[in-house]
Amino acid sequence: MKSIQAVLFDYGMVLSAPPDPAAWQRMRQITGFDEETLHRGYWAFRHEYDRGDLTGVAYWEQVAAEGATSFTPKQVTELVEADVDLWTRLNEPMVSWAQGLQRAGVRTGILSNIGDAMADGLLSKFDWLQDFHHCIWSYRLRVAKPEPEIYKAAAEGLATPPENILFLDDKIENIEAAHAAGMNAIQYSDHDSFEREMERQGFASLLNPTTISTS
Repeated sequence: MKSIQAVLFDYGMVLSAPPDPAAWQRMRQITGFDEETLHRGYWAFRHEYDRGDLTGVAYWEQVAAEGATSFTPKQVTELVEADVDLWTRLNEPMVSWAQGLQRAGVRTGILSNIGDAMADGLLSKFDWLQDFHHCIWSYRLRVAKPEPEIYKAAAEGLATPPENILFLDDKIENIEAAHAAGMNAIQYSDHDSFEREMERQGFASLLNPTTISTS
């Protein structure tokens, strides 16, 4: 097996499951937008939110303007809460695997493009996020994947050379940037495909953390 000393996880669509349709429907009800308008506004300013260029409040103000309206403070609070709930369904096999790695003594980290209100909401809901050795929430650094600086910061935070890190993300552009930073990387789509790719790339022994020796 290649020498992997740390596993670095994206949060959305890797540790989390796909967005919760019920939370999305709540956002439609709060905004009064149709599907197309909400989808367009939600994603139009997401990268700026993730980079910390917009706060959660400012982000939802931009979404409102995109839909040619404005939201009350109460609506903004409700939208922030619904947005957190949108991403709180968990990818249980991946969360369990991460926790198994931690018990085995493998360093684990999170590298997530995420805004301030989102990060605060997730941290308040999930105590297990504190068990990762190092977490990078992009808004705190004012950079976001796939910018090279954020991968360097992740490696430094894990105190691990990039060539000894395995990075997992659902977006190909983030995988390519990780490779450019010198990391091993696998694009995550579903768990069966992930395990097959782990085996193909020579990481099969990591899949059963109880057999890992870090001594």
